[in-house]
Amino acid sequence: MANLEAISSVETPANQAMSPDDKLPGIYLFLKIVEYLILAASIGTVILLFALGEDRLRIYAAVFTSLFIFLFLTNSQLRQNYQKSAVESKLAQHSELYNYMYTPETDGLSSNASLQFSRKKALKYSMELIEDYKKTRDNSRNIYYVSQIATIILSGVTPILVLLERLDTGSGWLKWLPVLFPALASIVTSIVTSFPFQETWIAANKTVELLEAEQEKFILGITPAYRCYDINDPTQRQQMPKKAIENFISLVNNIHLKQLQQGGSEQLETEKKEENKSASPVA
Repeated sequence: MANLEAISSVETPANQAMSPDDKLPGIYLFLKIVEYLILAASIGTVILLFALGEDRLRIYAAVFTSLFIFLFLTNSQLRQNYQKSAVESKLAQHSELYNYMYTPETDGLSSNASLQFSRKKALKYSMELIEDYKKTRDNSRNIYYVSQIATIILSGVTPILVLLERLDTGSGWLKWLPVLFPALASIVTSIVTSFPFQETWIAANKTVELLEAEQEKFILGITPAYRCYDINDPTQRQQMPKKAIENFISLVNNIHLKQLQQGGSEQLETEKKEENKSASPVA
């Protein structure tokens, strides 16, 4: 209990004032404003070019477009660098939390740089897995929603196109649309049924939640696998931080491997169902 009171009274990095790294750099915000202004100028120049048709406006449009592309790429790189530095700062803060769970005079672990480095590497590994699963979740979800919306739109527009074709408007290209739109809808539907985007999205989201929960348990040390500040034996208490890192890596790997095995089994079941459908006799 004394250690818990000491932890709450110590000003940890998470309780300190927000550092400059936690905010977007001022140069990034300035360049982002300039980027939007140049984009607006580029759009306005293109509109004037179509309205007036002056050759001088072509040069302005080309210059504004080039500046916009340059600033867009520059801001993207700055944002990536900022996000990378923010992640490193966050990992360093989380890895230092264990320093406040010990009494320096008795434990001698607050200055253990190797322990802090190991915790940082373990947190970085779990965070990389979380980011990968987040990308998989977002991509699968977006593809699923877009494909469903596209199927609904293509299927709904087809009867209207058939009606327009019967009205005989005289447009030759209009006759192909009642055939083209159902074909596109069929292709989109086949893609969605062939690739389990919805299942992948749900499974990835579940894995993200499990990994984030396990990461928070490790950072705060609130489960028996990671808790060490209530151990009375000094020898066991000094060994517990390293054992906590091993437990964390093992549990993270188990979550990751379980998801991989589950995804592989679902893929095999889908392939078996498709084989059974193709092998079944047609009535």
